Amino acid sequence: MSLVLTFTVGAVCCIIAQLLIDLTALTPAKILVGYVCAGVALFALGIYEPLFEVAGCGISVPLFGFGAAMARGVREAVAESGAIGILTGGLSATAGGITAALFLGFFLSLFFRGREKRM
Repeated sequence: MSLVLTFTVGAVCCIIAQLLIDLTALTPAKILVGYVCAGVALFALGIYEPLFEVAGCGISVPLFGFGAAMARGVREAVAESGAIGILTGGLSATAGGITAALFLGFFLSLFFRGREKRM
């Protein structure tokens, strides 16, 4: 049953994003940033952790999980280092994911060539 719930929560996240793309003038980049900010807000309000306990990867794999990881890193860095943790905590907590994205983006750019969009 937990796999069904996990899949359902992840699917609802994707459906909401697709509806925002189709029915509004929001660009995909703005929607992605909105999802990261929503993850931060859910974590700050104490909603993300209980939702993660129920839905697992259904909520953590989409960008909500990245935002929550940044918020968690900021909270821990502020507790450890004080106010400077506001600037350093989010990046420290997500450095592995950011590095992987940069490395894979560069690596794949070696094998594929971009082309101009034709209007």
